[in-house]
This record gives sequence, structure tokens and C-alpha cells, in this order.
Amino acid sequence: MSEQTQDPAGGPRPHGVVIVGAGMAGVQTAVALREQGFAGPVTLVGAEPHQPYDRPPLSKAVLLGKAEDSAFDVDFEELDITLRLGLDVTGLRAGAHELDTEEGPVAYDVLVVATGAEPVVLPGSEGVPGVHLLRTVDDAARLRPVLERQHDVVVVGAGWIGAEFTTAARAAGCEVTVVEAADRPLAGTMPAEVAAPMAAWYAESGARLLTGTRVANVEPGTVRLTDGRTVSAGAVVVGIGARPATAWLAGSGIALGPDGSVTTDSSLRTSLPGVYAVGDCASFPSARYGERLLVHHWDNALQGPRTVAAALAGGASATYDPVPYFWSEQFGRFVQYAGHHAGAETLLWRGDPAEPSWTVCWLRRGVLVAVLAVNRPRDLAQGRKLVEAGARIDPARAADSSVPLKSTVLPGP
Repeated sequence: MSEQTQDPAGGPRPHGVVIVGAGMAGVQTAVALREQGFAGPVTLVGAEPHQPYDRPPLSKAVLLGKAEDSAFDVDFEELDITLRLGLDVTGLRAGAHELDTEEGPVAYDVLVVATGAEPVVLPGSEGVPGVHLLRTVDDAARLRPVLERQHDVVVVGAGWIGAEFTTAARAAGCEVTVVEAADRPLAGTMPAEVAAPMAAWYAESGARLLTGTRVANVEPGTVRLTDGRTVSAGAVVVGIGARPATAWLAGSGIALGPDGSVTTDSSLRTSLPGVYAVGDCASFPSARYGERLLVHHWDNALQGPRTVAAALAGGASATYDPVPYFWSEQFGRFVQYAGHHAGAETLLWRGDPAEPSWTVCWLRRGVLVAVLAVNRPRDLAQGRKLVEAGARIDPARAADSSVPLKSTVLPGP
């Protein structure tokens, strides 16, 4: 049965669907509801005062001054979507079907939690002048003059966002030092043999990469490391990870995982009736991979809302079990990844990682479960389809980069 609410005869207007979070996941949920025929009230609540915007351009075009903003091309008025921007939601009272906000309670019939993730703060750096995060359009606006003035920059963290910011800063002519606590970039997401060639990209770009050391403390103009070294820093950019933005749900009764994510079922329903969760703040069970996944990537925030909208608009309870996908533009390379390689027994290379383009494939019991492609979009496109299909592939043929991945599939079960 659909959870769409209708005006009872002579009764009050229903509160409809309220979506908390005006990023990609929240906006796409609102748009998908209308596309799938939901006619009830839809309200989108966002903590930032800006028109809802896309985040990936922040570390690229917006940061470098090639674009003023990255607002979504959505006519909310035409879609009859009510925007309540610059409104912080501070709590959820599920029994009353109300949200607590600084402007008073907001009632809902169905709630969608889409508050995304928030960056992890470097301990001891709070309030220190010149320390920046890069998550919002305001963050990008504060960092743009840093790049324009070609300050010496220290980037803390050699993950995806650290690499993208380093790329932008070097393009702007800044001297960049990257500090990474692990012994290699992307230590939390990629195996050592895959991350190793990526470390060379930093030096190639003219950035200095310091691994195996941490920031001891930050002072205006200087970063001190745990190994005793000091680094000049006109600005410090912290990119050491993100966590689900779910602190406001404390005491609400909603089930959260140990990572702070809202735990949903396979249809993105939470533990509370009439409450769904999508995007970076929500984890979901994956039958495909046999574990619960928390995916902090744009494609997840795009795809999940369609599952929620289908349930609310038509009552269909779809299963959400995607092949995770993301991309990153860094150091003149287009890096794409599809799948989930945890538990894979076989890693095979297509091409030489010293070259500008190469691919890595992961197999579990002969089945392709993940693909990482550097400047090889065809490999990614074909590999993604094979991962979705659960295809068994011939490792010998797959290791030959001249053979299309789609031609490496083995026949039969």
C-alpha cells in the first residue's frame, strides 16, 4: 500500500513528505517523487541558505573560479516542491511525527532522511586561522582566494578529496605538501599494490607527499608533524574523511550503526515506521556483496532516491542493491571505480600502471566484483555491466588489455 497521504473529506491538508537534507540525495528524492506521480505535498529542508547545489564541482570548477556555483537545474516552483532553506533540524520526535527546528516544529506524514555526511575535523585545529575544510560552497568560496594568491598549502589526507584539491592547487600555482598518516595514498580504500603507482602522481604534479607521519599541531603559518618536521603553511586543507551527519537523530529511537549511519532495510526503510533514509547518511544490506554498505559517493545519492520514490508514489517495495560507482578527476587523469572489492581473492592488471591508462579487476571465485579504470572509460563501462550481471570471466584474457572486457566472459554457470 502506498504511503502517499490524501486529503480526507473535510479534513486538514496532509503534511505529506518532508525531506531533510537539500543535497543530491534530497533533491533527487523530491524530483523522483514528482516524476513517479506523487501528487501530495513535498517539502525539502536544507541547513544551508543557498539554492540546492551539486558538490563535485566544488573541488574543481567552483574552487578554481571557473564557475560561481553549481546549483541544480531544477524548477522547484514548477514541481510544487516547497523549499525551506537555512533551517537547521535539531531533532526528531517520531511519536508526534514532528521535526524540531530553530523555527519551531515541522510536521510530516512521511520523512526522508538525506542529511549526507560531514567532514572529520583535525583534532586541535578548530578555530585556528587558515585551516579549511572543503564540503560546502562557502568552503570553496573561502578557499578560492588562497589559490588565487598562490599560498603555500598543506593538505592533510591523501584520499580522494585530498588528491582533487591538490590537483586544483597545483593548477593554480600553489606549492603543496600533502601529509598522510598511512604509508600510501588511499590506504583506507585501495590495496597497497594499486595505491603505489598513484603515489607517483603527486611528485609528477610537483606536489610533495609525506607519508607515515601525522600532524602534531597547527599554528598560524606552520604545521608541525609527529616526526619533528615543520612545514610552512599559508593555508591548511583537511581531508581526512567524512562521517554520516546523523547527530541530530540522537534520542529519536531510529537505529544507527556503529559508523553513525542510519541503518535501513533493502528498500531504504529505517527502523521507524514512515521514515526512509538515502545517500551518504544511510547504510543498506547488499545481497550482492553479502554485507551492509555505506557508500559516500554521488551515484549512490542519485540512485537511492528512485527506490524511495517508487515506494511512496506507487506502493512498490523495490530492492536497492546497486553496484557502487564513483569517479575522481586528479592529476590529469580520470579515475573510475565500480563494484566492491572486499573479499576478492584475485587482483589482475590490464595494462602497465606506469603508463597513463590502466585497469585493475577484482575477482571472487572467478566472478568479476569490481573494476578500477584510469583513463580507460570503455573498460569501466563494460566492467560495470559485467559486475551487475555477476559474470565469470577468463583471467588470462582479462589480463590482456587489448581484449575488450565484454569478450572475456566465460560461458554457462
